[in-house]
Amino acid sequence: MTENARGAGAAGARPRFRNIDVGQILQYRLPPAGIISILHRVSGALLFLVGLPFVLYCLQISLGNDAAFAKFRALAGNPFIKLVFLGLIWGYLHHFCAGIRYLLLDLHVGTEKDQARTSSLAVLAVSLSLTLVFALKLFGAF
Repeated sequence: MTENARGAGAAGARPRFRNIDVGQILQYRLPPAGIISILHRVSGALLFLVGLPFVLYCLQISLGNDAAFAKFRALAGNPFIKLVFLGLIWGYLHHFCAGIRYLLLDLHVGTEKDQARTSSLAVLAVSLSLTLVFALKLFGAF
C-alpha cells in the first residue's frame, strides 16, 4: 500500500521514525534525563559486577593477620587501585543521587519537563561534586 492508500492524505504525510545506525549514536543528543538514566544503569552494573567482588576481596585481605593488612595497605596505596576506588565511589554516589530522583519521580514529584531537566542536572552536579571531594581526600589533598 502507498501512503495515500492508508488514509494519510488529509492530515498530511505521517512522520516516519527509523532506528539510528551505530555511526549516528555519537551525533544523537539525549536530554539530560536520558543521560542520567543511562548513567544510573551503568553505575548499577559497575557496582554489581566490579564493586561487589572488589570490596569483598579487599575486606577478605584486610581482616586477616597483620601481614594481610599490610598487603591491603600496599594495595590501597597503588595509584591505579585508587582510580578503581574513585570509579566505584562515583558509581555509588551517582546511583544513590539518581535513585533518590527516581523515588521522587515515582511519587509524581518533578515530572514536568523543566523540573525533570533541572533535577537531572542537579543529580549530575551533586554526584560529580561529591566525587571530587572524595577524590581530593583519597589522593591526600586534605
